[in-house]
Amino acid sequence: MNIYREPARETWPELCRRAEQDNSSIAETVARIVDRVARGGDAAVRELTLQIDGAAPEALAVGEVEFAAAEAAVSTELKDAIAKAAENIRAFHAAQMPREVRVETAPGVLCVQRPVPIQRVGLYIPGGTAPLFSTVLMLAVPALTAGCPKVILCTPPNKQGSVAPAVLYAAAACGLRRVFKVGGAQAIAAMAYGTESIPKVDKIFGPGNRYVTMAKQLVSGRNTAIDMPAGPSEVMVLADDTARPEFVAADLLSQAEHGRDSQAIAVCSSQALAEAVLAQVEAQAALLARADFVQHSLANSRIVVLADRAAMLDFANTYAAEHLIISLRKAEEAASLITAAGSVFIGNYTPESAGDYASGTNHTLPTCGWTAAYSGVNIDSFMRKMTLQHITREGLAALAPTITTMAEAEGLQAHANAVTVRLSQISAQS
Repeated sequence: MNIYREPARETWPELCRRAEQDNSSIAETVARIVDRVARGGDAAVRELTLQIDGAAPEALAVGEVEFAAAEAAVSTELKDAIAKAAENIRAFHAAQMPREVRVETAPGVLCVQRPVPIQRVGLYIPGGTAPLFSTVLMLAVPALTAGCPKVILCTPPNKQGSVAPAVLYAAAACGLRRVFKVGGAQAIAAMAYGTESIPKVDKIFGPGNRYVTMAKQLVSGRNTAIDMPAGPSEVMVLADDTARPEFVAADLLSQAEHGRDSQAIAVCSSQALAEAVLAQVEAQAALLARADFVQHSLANSRIVVLADRAAMLDFANTYAAEHLIISLRKAEEAASLITAAGSVFIGNYTPESAGDYASGTNHTLPTCGWTAAYSGVNIDSFMRKMTLQHITREGLAALAPTITTMAEAEGLQAHANAVTVRLSQISAQS
């Protein structure tokens, strides 16, 4: 990691730049996969699963025998941890449940906004080098808490055609038992279009590799909503002389180990702190099992020295991090000045991994600067707001001049007539 000391503001955009991803080479491949599944259904999914994952499950749906085997394979300690994490996630998301809004905007004119759960939801859980069973909790718990009646989950099988036991156990612990052994772009396509085994959904959630991300973007332009734009994981740590260098380094590495294209940035108040953090990063990285991932992601990472506290906060808002850790004096006050971050972690004893697993907040967050405009997954992600209105005869009579004047000014005669024809009937009955 390079250290940049008091960089000029005109260099900030370059320092905030994420690792370049050239997806042009995979766009055509993903489009072919999506179209193949849309046309070929289960047969196409099986062929692609064999070709890409090296497995050919006879049944795409996970059966009860597999759920039972997964439960037996998961340790009591992990079961307890999953239960506690799910409890915290459920408590936080249940508190977010929206209420119905009813307003009489004028006498006889009632307007309502009603929250309605999305009816068909698809969750994607990556497999690969680290099957993310924690993401099952982050998606299934709020989906079921929101009251979504149909929730399915897709996750890639291993070469033996089975799913990671912790993923299956976490799904069952949430009350979700419609799980399908399919991953990658073909899983996204299957949920977007539906197959003989996998039902079509209205919205797809979940992280994934570049093929999954590209497939989500593709289907979102056609017929299926997605949770948010997202890319590689990232973290920024703001640290002054109240921070512990070993804590800062540990938080940087906790994101760096996600993947080769992850990014970690430390913003330190002094050169001495920056050097202490760098020394800790090097010492701790050498002990990690995923050292290969870490070394690649650290090449995309950096340490910035900004002595001025206001400049540190401005730099954080410019970067708009997925995860932002504030290890500063008066950390709560600093957090109140943050306007762009996916999830904020305040103080020396709030590691990013707490939010990843068990504090209760959601770890499915926008990246690549999208936090300036998008929220992370929350209860509203699984709901839509439907408006209703009910107008009485008297209410329409009073509102009519406003409606007809505006409609006629726009040259939309039929809009005005929809009101005047009713006024005529009201007049005839008076």
